[in-house]
Amino acid sequence: MSFVTVGSENGAGINLYYEDHGNGQPVVLIHGYPLDGHSWERQVPVLLDAGYQVITYDRRGFGQSSQPTIGYDYDTFAADLNALIEHLDVRDAFLVGFSMGTGEVTRYLGQYGSERIRKAVLLGAIPPFLLKTDDNPEGVDGQVFEDIKSAIIKDRYKYLESFLNDFYNVDVLGGTRISDRAWQASFNVAAAASAYATYVCVDSWLTDFRDDLPNIDVPMLIMHGTADRILPFPNTAERLPSLLKDAKLIPVEDGPHNIGWTHHDKVNPALLDFLKD
Repeated sequence: MSFVTVGSENGAGINLYYEDHGNGQPVVLIHGYPLDGHSWERQVPVLLDAGYQVITYDRRGFGQSSQPTIGYDYDTFAADLNALIEHLDVRDAFLVGFSMGTGEVTRYLGQYGSERIRKAVLLGAIPPFLLKTDDNPEGVDGQVFEDIKSAIIKDRYKYLESFLNDFYNVDVLGGTRISDRAWQASFNVAAAASAYATYVCVDSWLTDFRDDLPNIDVPMLIMHGTADRILPFPNTAERLPSLLKDAKLIPVEDGPHNIGWTHHDKVNPALLDFLKD
């Protein structure tokens, strides 16, 4: 098992679990909430077969990484990613983020630049800015997120059940694009995550990435389900091409939030085409 130390809490190290497989140009995969690096299982074999080095890791608080009670903000998440990239001396790499992972990609490129990065991919994007404010009328009302935090406090497991049903649009895609067993596997991972991280990460979803976007100078591919119930397409991905220097948007028709699982037949070919183009 491989770990990189990214900080400490009360004298104990904060360690990120990662896996590094294959040879070739590196692809760093950054998972979504509330899963872990193994959630990329429908992309990893395809990328390895295409000749890439594939790196996955678990965000702090999730998977096999440490579960501290500090550092659940995107400046820290980006610093964690940077620590991993420097630890592995990753160069000329592709960053691929899903859901919360799109925040790491955006903040990393905004703050650390593209010296080590060739291209980036966002699946189920959280940028540019999810919260509705006077200067961001396209956002989502803040009460939605307060209700989410209240639901987590009341019964985290019940909340996760509801969240994952919308994560996969189970009422529409259950039994076809998402099996009961695959849903259960996601629930098991989510339930094992830090209860504190599950709660406090909700506030990180409201990060304003608008100042990061003009600093991104690498080509970016954005893929997003048009039926995404977690990060609605009009509030997120649809807005991004006009805010980026070089971006291609591919809407996945009727896709839910986790298109990497349910619509891998559409996501994987587009991903490979973008990486090799």
